[in-house]
Amino acid sequence: MKFLFQGNNLHYKDDGKGQVLVLLHGFIENLDIWDDFTTELRESFRLIRMDLPGHGTSDNLGAVHTMESIAEAVHSLLHQLKIKKCVMIGHSMGGYVTLSFAAKYSSMLQGFGLFHSQAMEDTPVARENRDRTISIIRENRYNFLHHFIPELFASHNRKKFSKEIKQMQSEAEKLSPESLIAASEGMKRRSSRLDVLSEAKVPVLFILGKKDQKIPFDLAIQQVSLPQHSEVLFLGNAAHMGFLEARDITLRTVRNFTETCHFLSSSSDYFAGKIPG
Repeated sequence: MKFLFQGNNLHYKDDGKGQVLVLLHGFIENLDIWDDFTTELRESFRLIRMDLPGHGTSDNLGAVHTMESIAEAVHSLLHQLKIKKCVMIGHSMGGYVTLSFAAKYSSMLQGFGLFHSQAMEDTPVARENRDRTISIIRENRYNFLHHFIPELFASHNRKKFSKEIKQMQSEAEKLSPESLIAASEGMKRRSSRLDVLSEAKVPVLFILGKKDQKIPFDLAIQQVSLPQHSEVLFLGNAAHMGFLEARDITLRTVRNFTETCHFLSSSSDYFAGKIPG
């Protein structure tokens, strides 16, 4: 299905019934990464997924996709679907979008999750690396994707998930250089959202891979203590693709977290701070 945002067509899927769970994919991915989770969860929840701008079959919005502009697109979709409350979980770049959404629309969230993501802005070194990535994409995006995607998996998992890696490469090759660059520029320019974590009045989920090369474990773990109510899953044998590398435990964690958020949202005492978080 398509919806219109600022004159652009963006693609989304709406499955199941019940309390709403919004799942946002990461850089070079599309909403199909959540197909397996959706199949398992659609009997319990209403699942909203979308191809973020410039990804999947969604239009590109411009030269830079800021995390704030993508969050506005997500908000526009939820508004058009008349969804007032939800749990939102974002993978990687989708986590940055989730934090931007929480910064502006916290009242809509019953809880949110960072799935291999974190709240700090890029360091100067990381920004330089983004610039190098953009240069490589301009020169040869196929070469970039060929090397980038396997590194999302722990080294011992790459052979096991070789089929999935090839599929991801095939799908990502459909993305235009302009879309890849717009997302990279947006991530490079994002602001710190540590305040969103420390001021969160709803549960926050962290799923962290100990072998993650994209979201360093030591960096992300420092943020776990910031929210009043944190739930954390450490994946000892996974890198950046826990929904594949550790499918069963991450699926169960997302289910349990969403159920907890919906349960607590019905308790006015919890949000009034009368129940320890």
